[in-house]
Amino acid sequence: MERSIEEACEAILRKELVPALGCTEPIAIAYAAALARETLGAFPERMTIRCSGNVVKNVKGVVVPGTGDLRGVEASAILGAVGGDASLRLEVLSGLRPEHLERTRALLAERFCGAELVPDVEGLLVVAELEAGGSSSVVEIRGGHTDVVRVERDGGPLPLPGGRDPAVAGPGASVPEAAEPPYERLTLAGIYAYATEADLGPVKGALDEQIRCNSAISREGLERPYGERVGATLLRCYGDGVMIRARAAAAAGADARMSGCAMPVVINSGSGNQGITASVPVIVFARDKGVPDETLYRALALSNLVSIHIKRGIGKLSAFCGAVSAACGSGAGITWLSGGDLETVAMTITNTLANTSGIICDGAKASCAAKVASSVDAAILSHCMAMDRMVFKPGEGIVMGDVEDTIRSVVRIGRDGMRSTDREILNIMMGC
Repeated sequence: MERSIEEACEAILRKELVPALGCTEPIAIAYAAALARETLGAFPERMTIRCSGNVVKNVKGVVVPGTGDLRGVEASAILGAVGGDASLRLEVLSGLRPEHLERTRALLAERFCGAELVPDVEGLLVVAELEAGGSSSVVEIRGGHTDVVRVERDGGPLPLPGGRDPAVAGPGASVPEAAEPPYERLTLAGIYAYATEADLGPVKGALDEQIRCNSAISREGLERPYGERVGATLLRCYGDGVMIRARAAAAAGADARMSGCAMPVVINSGSGNQGITASVPVIVFARDKGVPDETLYRALALSNLVSIHIKRGIGKLSAFCGAVSAACGSGAGITWLSGGDLETVAMTITNTLANTSGIICDGAKASCAAKVASSVDAAILSHCMAMDRMVFKPGEGIVMGDVEDTIRSVVRIGRDGMRSTDREILNIMMGC
C-alpha cells in the first residue's frame, strides 16, 4: 500500500468522524447565530437568517435536540443566540437549560427572528445577520456545516474562526477550516488496502468514539418511544436475528436523533444518520461474531471510507438519500467481517447501488429512520448475494463493468440528475 493512500485515508477519517448533537443543519444555523451573537458582543434586538433550499428542507421537520418539540429555522437560530456556545461547533447547543427554552419560546411568539430562502443556491448556505444598539454582525457558512466563510461587524471583515484570513476566498467561495484532505485519491482498492493493512492507531480514538456514541443513541432509540419507533417495530415484527438487529439498531438511532434526543452522534459525510448507518450495523455484526476490537476497527474504517467515497461526489446535501451511500459502507464492512475479499466487497456495493439509488431525501424527519432501515436491508441482501458470488451485471440499468464506474454513475445521478427533483421536493414541502 502506498504511504500517500494511508495518509489520505487517515486525514479523511480524522476530518469526517466528529461528534455532533442533533441534525446537522439546525445545528449549523445555531452555530452561525451563536457566532454572530459573540461577534456582535450583545444579545441582538433583531435577527435574520438566510438559508439555501437544502438547509430549509433539512430543518423544517426535525426536532432540535434537547427541546422536546421545537423545529425550524427560527427556532434553531434563536436557540443558538440564546444558549449556544460557538466554541463547541457541532455541539453548540449541548449546554441548553430550561430557561433558554423558555426564552426561545417567548421570542418565537414575538416573531423575533426572520427567515428567508436564498434562491438558486445549491448545497449548504446559512447567513446569520444580527443587529443591536446600532451595531450589526454577519456570519456566513457555506459548503460544510462549520465552514465559516465570512464574519463581519458593522460591515467590516473580521478573521474567521481559527484566525483564518477571509481574503483567501473570492465572493461566495468556501474557506475550509483546514487544508482539505485529498478525497480525490480515494478508490475502493485503496480504501480496502488501508482498512485491512494499515496501522489504525492514529484513528482508533475517533472509531472508539463512534462505537460509544452511536451505540448509545441506538440503545436509547430502542428503549424509549422516539418518533414512530421504526427500530422497535422491526424487532417486534421480524424477530431478533442478527440481520434484523442490525437494521433495527441503526433505525433506532435515527428514531432518537430525528426526534430531538440530546445525545451526540459521530457523523459521516456531515450527517449523523449517515454516521449511524455506516457504523451501527457493522458493530452489531461484529459483536454477534465475537471478533476482536482490532477487527471491528478495520471493518469500521472500511465502512466509513466507502460511504465517504460515494457521497463526496454527490455533495453533502442533495435529493439523493445519504443512507444509501452509508449502507453501501456498512454492507462492505459486514462482507469483510464475513470473510469477503476486495472483489466480494465490490459486489456488495454494486448490488446495493443497483437496488436503492432511487431513494430521495425529502428532508430530515422521523421517516429517515425507515429509510435507514430500508437501506441497511438492501445492503445486507447485497452482502448475502455477494457471498454467493452473485452480482448484478454491466448494462443492467446504471451498473457498469467496474465498481468505480458504477459509483460514478450514481454520483452523476445524485449530483446532476436530481437537481430538478431537489427543487420539486422543496416546492412541495414549501407548499408552492
